[in-house]
Parts: sequence; C-alpha cells; structure tokens
Amino acid sequence: MLTVAVLISGTGSNLRALLDAADDPGFPARIIVIGADREADGLAHAEAFGIPSFVVPWEAFDSREEWGAELDAQLRVWNPDLIVLSGLMRLLPHDVVAAWAPNIINTHPAYLPEFPGAHGVRDALAAGVGETGASVIVVDDGVDSGPILAQERVPVHEGDTEATLHERIKPVERRLLIDVVRRIAEGELDLGARPSPN
Repeated sequence: MLTVAVLISGTGSNLRALLDAADDPGFPARIIVIGADREADGLAHAEAFGIPSFVVPWEAFDSREEWGAELDAQLRVWNPDLIVLSGLMRLLPHDVVAAWAPNIINTHPAYLPEFPGAHGVRDALAAGVGETGASVIVVDDGVDSGPILAQERVPVHEGDTEATLHERIKPVERRLLIDVVRRIAEGELDLGARPSPN
C-alpha cells in the first residue's frame, strides 16, 4: 500500500478528490498525513476523514530554507512513499526536493511546458490560445519543469474568463492526479529510488 502525504495552501479541492478515491478499499494508496503552509480551509478535509495534519506556517520563519527544514522534519515523522503538492503555493527549497525526489508530484493547470508558473490559466487566456490543459509532473528545483507523468488538453471557449476556464480544468487535474497516484502505487509508473535519509 503506497503511503501518501499531501501538502496544501488553500481549499484542497484536489485533496478532497484524492481522499474520496483513497476511501475506496480497492484503491492501492492511502493518505497518512496532510500538511499546510498556513491554516488552510482544506485542513477541514483532514478532520472529516480522520487523517492527521500539521501546519508549518510560512510567516513564522525568516527564510524559505528554515521553513523547508521544518517542513522536512514534519514529513520525516511520517516518512511517506509519495508527497503530493495539491495547491501548495510555495516553491519547495532545494534541500526538501533533494531529500524526497523523485517522489514528489504536483498538478498544474496548463499543458506543460506551456504556461508554467503561478498563473497558468491567466497566461493561457492572455496568449489567446485555442486550448490549454492540465498536467501532473515530478517536482524538481525548477518552476513546473520536472518530468511530465500525465497531461490532457482542455479547450478554451470563446468568452472564457480565468474562473470559467479554471473550473473546466480542475476536474481533469483531479482525474489525472488520481490516476497517476494509482499507477505509481501499482508499479505502472516508476519514479525511481529516493536517496537514503541522512
């Protein structure tokens, strides 16, 4: 059984979808802890499903590296097989990526490498493209630059706003994320070995 930690910053809609999937006894992964960089609304999902949670508040630390060291310490308590970034709006520091890679994955609301960064939906609209998409990637030290595990196109409709387009992308993101986690758990996707903890 693949053990999963999920890190969030907001409402945790992708998290909720993954929790619902993992609630099925036949799903080959289980979420063992949920972490956040602030008192996020999505932590309510942890409570609802009876899953432990922790908060490493961004503003409590003087640097990204200090925040990352505490985040890493919290994750090591649980030692998950896989870390899922589910709307975590922070770039993980190098040391955290190095400690857990390649077993960190993230979703992105664009068809990477198109429109990386925090505003993928807005950027797609600004570019006037006819389609964008959703991607699931391995996290590396770059901005949405890691290996792509799954992706799917989503059409841009005339009159779309950032909100309407994002609402059409989200269900695709959730479906891809659940499928990728399942495939990792079943050995269909091999992310590679994680370095031994120091």
